[in-house]
Amino acid sequence: MIRRPRSDVPPDVMERHRRVYRHSLAARITHWLWALAILVLVMSGLQIFNAAPYLDASDKSDPSARVLAIGAAGSDAAPVGVTTIFGRSFVTTGLLGFTDDGLGERAPRAFPAWLTLPGPQNLAEGRRWHFFFGWVLALAALGYGIAGLVRGDLRKLVLRPSDLPALWPMQLYYLRLRKRPPPYEEYNPLQKAAYTLVLFVLFPLVIVSGLALAPGVDSIAPWLTQLFGGRQFARLWHFVFMALLIGYFAVHLLLVLSTGAWNNVRAMVTGWYTSTAHPEIER
Repeated sequence: MIRRPRSDVPPDVMERHRRVYRHSLAARITHWLWALAILVLVMSGLQIFNAAPYLDASDKSDPSARVLAIGAAGSDAAPVGVTTIFGRSFVTTGLLGFTDDGLGERAPRAFPAWLTLPGPQNLAEGRRWHFFFGWVLALAALGYGIAGLVRGDLRKLVLRPSDLPALWPMQLYYLRLRKRPPPYEEYNPLQKAAYTLVLFVLFPLVIVSGLALAPGVDSIAPWLTQLFGGRQFARLWHFVFMALLIGYFAVHLLLVLSTGAWNNVRAMVTGWYTSTAHPEIER
């Protein structure tokens, strides 16, 4: 049975609510692979961090150059969790430093068991999960890049000089300080800026800094570790890049929820997106 457009719906409303094929199969598969890989990498990375719960701005471990430290203090009878950032300490018992050990008790550990993979402290197992899904992330990124070049999708995501004047008006629209967004095609200028930063800066830096920490890579290409300032500095940079990536995903999820969660998620599953934009925006 063929569904015909309703005759009582004005043409401009039909135009504003048309279906468009927004995401290719390759984009959808790699998107969900990235989501899974990032989740596992964060949880297993925190498991690895628990084995040495500090970050130093130095080529070697150096308490005088400590940027972050999470641990337990106090007596055995009354331990407390303490987080120290740039020399300033905060009591974080139950959340960081002295928290859930995954075995029904509390113990001195930086991050709680519900945030790590596996839950109980197990450095070797955490590394296995981390290295495996690090390659999943890298291969998914490579697959997306190849598919994007073949289909021509990558150029739609790259921020161009002509997009720069529309960045601020688009931000005003997101802040509800402007009724309509500036004219754009498939992706608006802020989306392009975010995708350009994540795909071509943050993702590569996360992967390369992670490789610099791998003992096997360090033995083959020690120059890569030195490029980041040494092993401890590479560890610090890897943590910072991942934190920025998590920040991006948090904003991404917020925008997905605030701009039509069902429509956005359905588009990333089926590829089809129901456009509700003003007609002049996409012409």
